Amino acid sequence: MSMMAGIQGQVLEVTVVGCQKLKDTEWFSRQDPYVVLEYSSTRHRTRTCTDGGKNAVFQEKFMFTMLEGLRDLKVAVWNSNTLSTDDLIGNATIKLQKALSEGYDDCTWTLQSKNGRYAGEVRLILHYAAAKKQNYGSAQLAPPYAPQVPHHSAPYSGPSLYPQVQYSQPQSAYPPASAYPHQPSAYPPPSASAYPPAPSAYPPGPSAYPPPPPSSTYPPQQSPYYPQ
Repeated sequence: MSMMAGIQGQVLEVTVVGCQKLKDTEWFSRQDPYVVLEYSSTRHRTRTCTDGGKNAVFQEKFMFTMLEGLRDLKVAVWNSNTLSTDDLIGNATIKLQKALSEGYDDCTWTLQSKNGRYAGEVRLILHYAAAKKQNYGSAQLAPPYAPQVPHHSAPYSGPSLYPQVQYSQPQSAYPPASAYPHQPSAYPPPSASAYPPAPSAYPPGPSAYPPPPPSSTYPPQQSPYYPQ
């Protein structure tokens, strides 16, 4: 599909920036140039740059309705005269191929006099907005991407995009009794004989029975040395 297909009725925007190094057609004063654009039967003329001389600035914009099969634009630079006919400074034929295919063209074109000699330069900016729409339309002709899907119903076995989280029953905060072996005590149990028994805080109470006699010689015998 051609990038320039379907230009019929589309709009081409042409901006006349200016001219430079123009051939001088005046002998005693500065020339007054202007630019004429022609496409098919449509003609546009810029204002006259009074005393523009060899370098004239215009910065004027014009619109042209495109015709299928016509991709050339004619440009001519004239010198405006008051008492006589205007003088042709130079002309050129502008090719629109780049503007119609890429949508934009900013270029300086060489002018030629009637004798085919160098007559200066003219700068034009061409803008064709329909080029983007045509390029977009041609891109839409491409078949859409259709991923191949297997016909079997096997589940997806590839790696998951998210980490797998396993849930289990909450565990007790304390381990079971059998989780740890029995450890011997760091200190042996105190011995019964290691410390003496603590004294009683109270005296022993009186016995319920009289004490036994001190000896078997009771009652006492009479002493032979003392009289009774």
